[in-house]
Amino acid sequence: QVQLVESGGGLVQAGGSLRLSCAASGNIFSINVMGWYRQAPGKQRELVADITRAGSTNYADSVKGRFTISRDNAKNTVHLQMNSLKAEDTAVYYCNLKIPNSAYQRWGQGTQVTVSS
Repeated sequence: QVQLVESGGGLVQAGGSLRLSCAASGNIFSINVMGWYRQAPGKQRELVADITRAGSTNYADSVKGRFTISRDNAKNTVHLQMNSLKAEDTAVYYCNLKIPNSAYQRWGQGTQVTVSS
């Protein structure tokens, strides 16, 4: 069973930065995509960014140029560097691991990010 543990959320002023981290443990299939989703109150969960083991990245338009996703395959970790934060970035951020072309995916417990304006 794969487990994902997030860290790094918190409260920051608009324009500030935060770095989220997620560590995966357990029986991790070698081919996977790790990423971050977020869910604001009253809204659906949405993709923020994801990254393949080869380093290919995908970003939501709303975070392009401000957020950077990275991963360390040896440590099974994924990070999200968030700069120039806006109030609209406020949400619970969830780490995700999925196997392409399958229904398999796992979620972390979520970490709150609050940006004050």
